Amino acid sequence: MKRSTTWLVGIVAILIILIGGYGIFHKSPAKTITSKQTSSSNTNSNLEVNNSVLITKTSSALGYYLAEPNGDALYTYDGDTTGVTNVTGSLLASWPAYQDTGATTGLPTSVGTIKRTDNGELQYTYNGLPLYTFVADSSGQVTGNGVSNFTIARPESTSQTSSATHSSVDNSTPSSDNSASGY
Repeated sequence: MKRSTTWLVGIVAILIILIGGYGIFHKSPAKTITSKQTSSSNTNSNLEVNNSVLITKTSSALGYYLAEPNGDALYTYDGDTTGVTNVTGSLLASWPAYQDTGATTGLPTSVGTIKRTDNGELQYTYNGLPLYTFVADSSGQVTGNGVSNFTIARPESTSQTSSATHSSVDNSTPSSDNSASGY
């Protein structure tokens, strides 16, 4: 009886060590699916975007928003529709299109491209809406939210319509309290 108990304890100890070691050295990859926080029960990981084109950042003033991998905030334009950009000419000078950098493999379905009619370049989209940067943003500052009908791009769930990306957010104070999900 004592011998079988010793074997049982030994086997359980080995299993615990193996399972613990596996958990330490084999962390699961970050999520590539996006969602928008709809209740207080959602966790931060539900709002992360993880790919080579977009990252999720947070600030105390804005909450979660999308950015380029270099940290520049991304915006959508209220005058755009799914798959169509209406930002051209002098407006494009202040709000450059987020151009396709060639990273088109392994992206979630929420990230795509459109071909611009003004210059033929490919522009990244999020849930079908074209993405832009703002030339006045610098050093992690997000100053373009609500300017000239541009809204900070936010991660959202695929169950919500693209109009949710255009939700208004009061951003009267630019934020430098930014943190990013690493990708």
